[in-house]
Amino acid sequence: QVQLVESGGGLVQPGGSLRLSCVASGSLFSSAVMGWYRQAPGKQRELVAIINSGGTTNYADSVKGRFAISRDNAKNTVYLQMNSLKLEDTAVYYCKLTWGALNRWGQGTQVTVSA
Repeated sequence: QVQLVESGGGLVQPGGSLRLSCVASGSLFSSAVMGWYRQAPGKQRELVAIINSGGTTNYADSVKGRFAISRDNAKNTVYLQMNSLKLEDTAVYYCKLTWGALNRWGQGTQVTVSA
């Protein structure tokens, strides 16, 4: 059974940085596609960044040049480095593991950008 646990959220001022982590249990991580999504109040969940097993990444236009997704297969962990944070980045951030038809979500971590 795959479980995902996110951490690293918090309160940060505009222009600040945070690094989110997501640790996966089980043995599928290294061959899985990992993604970070976010959901702001009253809005639909949206893709932020994604990384495949080969390390190829893709980003939402709104975060390109500010966020970076990476993975450490030895630690079963995916990261989201968030720089130059804006008020509109405030949301609950979720990681997602996709392996074939299997999809698993973490419980989410709150990121609040506020002055």
